[in-house]
Amino acid sequence: MRYLLPLVVLAVVGFLSSIFIVDEREKALVLQFGRVVAIKEEPGLSFKIPLIQEVVRYDDRILSRDIDPLEITPLDDRRLVIDAFARYRIMDVNQFRQAVGVGGIQTAENRLDSILRAETREVLGSVSSNDILSSDRAALMLRIRNGAIDEALALGVEIIDVRLKRTDLPSENLDATFERMRAEREREATDERARGNEAAQRVRAQADRTVVELVSDAQRQAEIIRGEADARRNNIFAEAFGRDPEFFEFYRSLTAYNRAFQSGNSSMVLTPDSEFFNYLKSPDGASQSSGAGQQALRSAPQSN
Repeated sequence: MRYLLPLVVLAVVGFLSSIFIVDEREKALVLQFGRVVAIKEEPGLSFKIPLIQEVVRYDDRILSRDIDPLEITPLDDRRLVIDAFARYRIMDVNQFRQAVGVGGIQTAENRLDSILRAETREVLGSVSSNDILSSDRAALMLRIRNGAIDEALALGVEIIDVRLKRTDLPSENLDATFERMRAEREREATDERARGNEAAQRVRAQADRTVVELVSDAQRQAEIIRGEADARRNNIFAEAFGRDPEFFEFYRSLTAYNRAFQSGNSSMVLTPDSEFFNYLKSPDGASQSSGAGQQALRSAPQSN
């Protein structure tokens, strides 16, 4: 009985040390003297030989790895600093163990860094900086991922995605780049202003030409209308005066009087019996001689 209790304790400890649980978020390898003897990928209760075998666990979830910022030189020699990250997952734990040994996740991520950095330099170095900064970067990220997949599979790792977080200029190139961008924008603004001034000149010239054409046409129409009105007025006068020649002569004499006796006209020296006063001397307003009206017209000063 004295030895029974220690034996029971040893048996319980040995039994408990032979049991291990595999979580649904991980995979496990059973190692015996450093050699893989069992792979446990299904969650649940498993067993191992105490003291002889050991269990190594690896995360079965999707893992993230930030790549250290690296400087690349695209085709246009415009240096850029790229900050990226990758998503990966351990697919084959046995191959993963053989590839990285006891280094585990840390060793695997260091090797992934080398693979991704090399692939990133190769892909982004084959395009221009404008392609990297444009919406085409999604296709470039896919090219980086596809190029790194085969090398990552040798580690037992599947690369799920690669993303470029930031794309910046080197700090020593920022001032020069901003000056160049400012100069380009100023040149574009100058070109736009020149095109605007040219368009404005065309509009002004067209407007001036339209004004001249409209004014000329309006003046031409006004002259035509004025000439037609004068012709119509003369026809009306001729028709009216032709009905009574004596009245026409009387009317013209009165018109001559009106023009001659206005203030500011030149002085005239006439005898009282001048034919100019032919109608004024007549008691009934009739002409004293047939030439009185014509003489009145000839003697009356012409006003403008």
